[in-house]
Amino acid sequence: MDWSLFWLVPVASLIALGFALYFFRKMKGADEGTSEMKRIAQAVREGAGSYLRQQYKVVGYVFLVLFILFAIMAYVFHIQNSWVPVAFLTGGFFSGLAGFLGMKTATYASARTANAARKSMDAGLKIAFRSGAVMGLVVVGFGLLDISLWFIILNRFDPDGLISITTTMLTFGMGASMQALFARVGGGIYTKAADVGADIVGKVEADIPEDDPRNPATIADNVGDNVGDVAGMGADLYESYCGSILSTAALGAVAFAAGGMQFKAVIAPMLIAATGVFLSLFGIFLVRTKEGATMKDLLHSLGVGTNVSAILIAVATFGILYALGLENWLGLSFSVITGLAAGVIIGQATEYYTSHSYRPTQAIAKASETGSATVIIKGIGTGMISTCIPVATISVAILLSYLCAIHFNVAEMMSAHNIQMGLYGIGIAAVGMLSTLGITLATDAYGPIADNAGGNAEMSQLEPYVRQRTDALDALGNTTAATGKGFAIGSAALTALALLASYIEEIKIAMVRALKHGHEAYTYVTGEVFDPSSATMPQFMDFFQVNLMNPKVLIGVFLGAMAAFLFCGLTMGAVGRAAQSMVEEVRRQFRTIAGILEGKAIPDYKRCVEISTRAAQREMIIPSLLAIIIPIIVGIILGVSGVLGLLVGGLAAGFTLAVFMSNAGGAWDNAKKMVEEGNFGGKGSACHKATIVGDTVGDPFKDTSGPSLNILIKLMSMVSIVMAGLILSCTLL
Repeated sequence: MDWSLFWLVPVASLIALGFALYFFRKMKGADEGTSEMKRIAQAVREGAGSYLRQQYKVVGYVFLVLFILFAIMAYVFHIQNSWVPVAFLTGGFFSGLAGFLGMKTATYASARTANAARKSMDAGLKIAFRSGAVMGLVVVGFGLLDISLWFIILNRFDPDGLISITTTMLTFGMGASMQALFARVGGGIYTKAADVGADIVGKVEADIPEDDPRNPATIADNVGDNVGDVAGMGADLYESYCGSILSTAALGAVAFAAGGMQFKAVIAPMLIAATGVFLSLFGIFLVRTKEGATMKDLLHSLGVGTNVSAILIAVATFGILYALGLENWLGLSFSVITGLAAGVIIGQATEYYTSHSYRPTQAIAKASETGSATVIIKGIGTGMISTCIPVATISVAILLSYLCAIHFNVAEMMSAHNIQMGLYGIGIAAVGMLSTLGITLATDAYGPIADNAGGNAEMSQLEPYVRQRTDALDALGNTTAATGKGFAIGSAALTALALLASYIEEIKIAMVRALKHGHEAYTYVTGEVFDPSSATMPQFMDFFQVNLMNPKVLIGVFLGAMAAFLFCGLTMGAVGRAAQSMVEEVRRQFRTIAGILEGKAIPDYKRCVEISTRAAQREMIIPSLLAIIIPIIVGIILGVSGVLGLLVGGLAAGFTLAVFMSNAGGAWDNAKKMVEEGNFGGKGSACHKATIVGDTVGDPFKDTSGPSLNILIKLMSMVSIVMAGLILSCTLL
């Protein structure tokens, strides 16, 4: 094996982390502003840090229990690889660390962004965007570092070859997914409880501006932006990034098992991701704007950085795969371009449906003339319609990336070898979509920083033009955040499909492991011997009767679709209950603290922070554990075929539902922003209050349930892979 090219991966990870540190120090060197701006930023920083410490404590207990379970499976019953328990912990650790560092950066950057906006729009954009880039670079840096370290270790100590090594590495993806789901759900409940409470009582009932210091929920709202939209998002995208690389590496180990190119196929997705680090850095330095920029100007500024990076990685892919000398390197390069193109199309479609520069969101704002009910109806309809382009795009991307990987040979597309090659093409398309995550995540993480900067400017009572600039940056952030969510959900669909194939390979490995420990030979119903070590995918499907005529598969499909809706129902209900408590507390303070609305008394901010913290910690447990429990129960009752049906149903329903919820929420938010800019009566008008109601409905759509679904569909796959030995044992009893 030639390791010379592989070393680019750890080098790229260290360079990404080095530039993250550079941008962080550059941001810390900027002036934080007045003493009042510093005081507010410190309060938000302390609240976010306190919440995350409490969340990590709860998650730590869950990880400890699962670590013990995996250790028993590995060392007592021998139905699990012995490296799995430790790999699981490292995935969770790095996912949590990426989110924590992104959150710390955001809480330091918000006041500095507001202060820079006093000088110019460009100055504010640069600080906010490059602080968001810290999150992007930390995620890709730690992701590649974790992958490269485990790859080196397992190549040294695992004697079972690259198929075993790559499927074992997938288990640290489960740790990352677990941490990401807790972070997304808990952070989403926290931030939306505070946001809804602040908006309903403050802006609708008390008629005071957003982020007004008289509102007791204001600090909790700003804290929530950091723990949900930054820390949660960082953990989420870390998991997506690693999952796409690891699932593709596992498929490459299988597809190229013969012919001497297995090692090259395994490191190919790692090298594409490593090259994406350098090109993301180049794109980050291209982002700048001019004073008085319109929304389209600001979108163009960010688009220059992201699009240049995407074009360059497309070109670089041809060179990487050619240098590796992979079979059909040209076709696989086009598979990567398919993934990149799908990401761009989904991003553009999301921008169209969520930006108030375009007709759909403008129509929602106009619907406010007839009240909040029509705003909600129009937003739901827009969100539903917005699923068409992403679903069609992903469908075409799946087919094209599959066909490109098999020389576009439609006649032979279902042969045993071509199935493996086609699935590898789908996996590498997902890697292509996420290869420039360093900059695409920067455009996403930038949004909460700009939002907090506006809050700081309002609470610090800076000049009105400062708030106008931060509002423009915030409105841009709403659109880029929606685009980033669409990107993450699209990549999740491709990755989850690749994980389905990885699950099948893990079942085969579990069967071989069982044979080594004295299990009797596997046979078909006819009595013919089934050899798992050399079985093709069609033979595997035949052995486990994975077809649409098997009721176990169909039941699994229905249960998977149900799981997506159940998860959303639980998380929406959690936000509703937490928001009720917040509304009651804000009303109580307005009623009982004399002089609060006149600005003569200081609200009890800490009480609102405590309410959001407790609600998030309590409510995040059951939805997050569902992703672990459901695949295990289905596996025990319905076996391997039922689990495959579950994963397919969860993927189809979860992807579509996630796009709908994220886009509807983003459109409602920007419809409100459009009214706040002076349209349809402007701030304080009846139209404004109607769009605020729509925005409060959309808050848990776009920031809690919607983005959490892409983690859910992948985590169910990861759990199935890790529990493959247990599920196999129950299937064959």
